Amino acid sequence: MSSIFGGSGSSSTDAAPPKDLNARKEAVMASVRNELALANAQELINKTNDKCFAKCVTKPSTSLSSSEETCLSRCFDRYMEAFNIISHTYAARLTKERLEGQV
Repeated sequence: MSSIFGGSGSSSTDAAPPKDLNARKEAVMASVRNELALANAQELINKTNDKCFAKCVTKPSTSLSSSEETCLSRCFDRYMEAFNIISHTYAARLTKERLEGQV
């Protein structure tokens, strides 16, 4: 009998082996994790740009002065340093909690 998707009825030979299914599941999960990491990085950069621009560029014009460029560079560097410290600390905490949970 045909299914609504155009194939024949399912049988035991149509089902994917569990290993193949698990591999596809892991691949999809890895892809989603990568997409989330990219979205988080983009959000961090956008927020950093907004906050640093508001702080450093008090009188917007057609170009940046050297002091505005310096301020923007330092502001962005500070945000990235803080982000790196927080993310490393968070990752270490997660690892520690996972190891403690396995004991």
